[in-house]
Amino acid sequence: MEAMRLIGVTRHALAHAESVHDIVAEAWQVQALAETIGGHLALYGPAAARGEARGLYEAGGRARGALHHPALHHPARLGGGVRAVQLTEVKDAPGVLHALGDLLAEAGFALVGVASNTEEEALYWQCVEAIDAADEARDRVHGMLKHVEVRERGGAA
Repeated sequence: MEAMRLIGVTRHALAHAESVHDIVAEAWQVQALAETIGGHLALYGPAAARGEARGLYEAGGRARGALHHPALHHPARLGGGVRAVQLTEVKDAPGVLHALGDLLAEAGFALVGVASNTEEEALYWQCVEAIDAADEARDRVHGMLKHVEVRERGGAA
């Protein structure tokens, strides 16, 4: 599935997540998508952006590792599996990076809501770690955008 479509599907699922468990599972899916897009661009993206892409890949993995809530072990919570494995291509790198940055922000806001309202200390700290990793992933996305947009304009990165 093309990256922009996959981002749209994930955005829709996050927006419609209602329970704490569903929100955490969808935030996990967002991080898996960031990791996968980072990995794809590290291999196939512009050479100047590959370092940031590797950083995005690593940040997505750290965030997914932080979110180890029991809800993630329930097969129905992951909607049949990890959506990110369906990624086949990134047609519009700048558009995908802008959309991914927005999606990471949305996941961060959702996790802030969970952390603010939970009485589970472990869940609170998992959310805090995942929020930090989402912020780092967004920083990597912004760094990649600088390289990709310069390249799109025909300049040197």
